[in-house]
Amino acid sequence: MDFFAPAGGKHYNTPMTGATNFEGLAVLLGAGPGAEGLLTREGETWLSRCDCVIYDRLANPALLDLAPEQAEKIDVGKSPDHHTVPQEQINRLLVEKVREGKIVVRLKGGDPLIFGRGGEEIEALHEAGLEFRVVPGITAAIAAGAYAGVSLTDRRCASSVAFVTGHEDPDKTESAVNYEALAGVDTVVFYMGVGRLDAICRSLILAGKSPDTPAVAVQSATLPRQRTIRATLGTLAEQAREQSLAPPAVVIVGQVARTAEQWNWFERLPLAGQCVLVTRSRKQASRLARGLALHGAEVIEAPTIEIQPPETYTAVDAAIREIAQFDWLVLTSPNGVEAFLTRLAALKLDARALAGVQIAALGDATADALRRGGLLPDRVPETFTTEALGWALLERDVKGKRILLARSDIAPPDLAQMLAAGGAHVEDVSVYRTTRPASLPAAAREALQAGRVDWITFTSSSTVENFLALAGEQACRHPGCKIAAIGPVTARTLRQAGVEPTVVADPHTIEALITAVTTEESRENP
Repeated sequence: MDFFAPAGGKHYNTPMTGATNFEGLAVLLGAGPGAEGLLTREGETWLSRCDCVIYDRLANPALLDLAPEQAEKIDVGKSPDHHTVPQEQINRLLVEKVREGKIVVRLKGGDPLIFGRGGEEIEALHEAGLEFRVVPGITAAIAAGAYAGVSLTDRRCASSVAFVTGHEDPDKTESAVNYEALAGVDTVVFYMGVGRLDAICRSLILAGKSPDTPAVAVQSATLPRQRTIRATLGTLAEQAREQSLAPPAVVIVGQVARTAEQWNWFERLPLAGQCVLVTRSRKQASRLARGLALHGAEVIEAPTIEIQPPETYTAVDAAIREIAQFDWLVLTSPNGVEAFLTRLAALKLDARALAGVQIAALGDATADALRRGGLLPDRVPETFTTEALGWALLERDVKGKRILLARSDIAPPDLAQMLAAGGAHVEDVSVYRTTRPASLPAAAREALQAGRVDWITFTSSSTVENFLALAGEQACRHPGCKIAAIGPVTARTLRQAGVEPTVVADPHTIEALITAVTTEESRENP
């Protein structure tokens, strides 16, 4: 059904638009080939509104974070040789949860109706008389070709393409794959064929496909650990054994596979194959994580700080209530901006309360946070350090002026002392607390213990101190592990702990930190 806005004539052609009160509905949702960014917008919408997620092994676990925190999450992951939950039981589970009146997302790797047994699940829902939707996903064949530099069709050499499963129903007495027909198809793509690669290649050759036909196997397509084995139909199985090809992998056979070496853009990204640990708070990590991932990195979030409200709002509220009496409001982080504006609203005040107050911000990120809150900073120093911020304010002659510093409970006293020495009346209040989590996430601990972390990024002195307390100094000294610091203050804290940073961002921004890391990798691996 199409939905139309009552005014303005805007046409919505997705079935979710406008839906708010579904009860008892299953959504077979394609999670895409692996990279979380390849999920469709429609898929993200359903995940954000579901009551239950039933997910497969090949669905990126990060997608579960899109579901409401209270949503039930059920793992029914299956590997080629081991089914944690039999398909019949998955069908029953799906029916049961929908009958409970829930919006149930059945999250399936790739596309739900391409070798995903989605048809069996739809049949179970249909026979039970239950409502369902299907949201397509990018299937592995298309993604593997795109990320490995192979155009599955090309009018110069490939006008036909076939998708074939390499893992058939084990109850079949003989293969149902018509290799004679496949030998005449320009491009043939095999899913789930790693365990039968010898038989697949041999069958195609016996059916008439030339053993010299170009072929590639793409393992973990679209993920940072993607790798491509280039060979011919006659040599691919041997090459796969020698290079320890493992599932999940897609095999592409045809003349189009010749371009994999020249057009393989993804594996040439500067951070391809690199594992990067991001130590920012979970809320702040996304911008840095996304930027690193765009350059090919496998990013593991390892938050070493948690942002908490102050133990008491007494001092903050007193300062906000008399904010009109201050000449300057100084904010040194996006967290400070959010905390201050949140408390301003809690006291039933808004930007009008700041009408006569000048605002200083430390760094572009803080200034951007102010702008998102409808406020324009009056002073942002070119160098993003507290010392530079202090000098920028002193240049405005703060003698006799009242200045409110709204920042973290662990902010060093240097800025307040500097301004007080310049004759200002400084009130320093904690609008939020920075605390240390009990431990690093399991994924971060496992990567560190396995010695597969290539980079650790630090964006403040507190991330350094907390990481070393949680992981130990040796975590930064593993051979091959490089260290990135956002600026000189963070670098100084690292050096005081006996850790020499590999790169220090200049200017001291997230974007510059990403550039510093990618530039260093490009220099080492031209």
